[in-house]
Amino acid sequence: MKLFNGRPENAEGRLPREIRTYDYLDALGIGYLRTDHERADNMEACNEIDAVLGVIICKNLFLCNRQKTAFYLLMMPGDKKFKTKELSRQIDSARLSFADPSDMLKYLDIEPGAVSIMGLMNDRERAVQLLIDEDVLQDEYIGCHPCVCTSSLKIRTEDILKKFLPATGHSPRTVHLTGED
Repeated sequence: MKLFNGRPENAEGRLPREIRTYDYLDALGIGYLRTDHERADNMEACNEIDAVLGVIICKNLFLCNRQKTAFYLLMMPGDKKFKTKELSRQIDSARLSFADPSDMLKYLDIEPGAVSIMGLMNDRERAVQLLIDEDVLQDEYIGCHPCVCTSSLKIRTEDILKKFLPATGHSPRTVHLTGED
């Protein structure tokens, strides 16, 4: 794996949702580093990508309430355990579960394995509430996918908070997750 500055020189073989991500970031003047890789479906592969980027890629979970009337994108450190009950209490939403892949595609234009904050650029109705674990906000950079699971980006946290999110119209809600029972 190599580290590249910005978008790929050639869009051939890349999905339109990935190219739209680069277009969006470039239009906002947000700089990013990128690496291309095979689909990372185990922790060893994720650790290798993290090492190339020099960041820990966030764990991104797409969640919903039981009635499917509220959808959430949770960003948390990749090494922290997710406890549904802990988050449910903080956001006052009982019975959180993982949302269906069809809802992920509908709201974020993302498929399983590629869930990322970048998908919020596709949520024009602002149907998804962004939840960010406070530990993620302590890091200078955020690692995420550009709406596909075969590339990863390194972006300044400040650029996400002050440029990207305002452009999407999403306001993050900070949560405190301990990962403990």
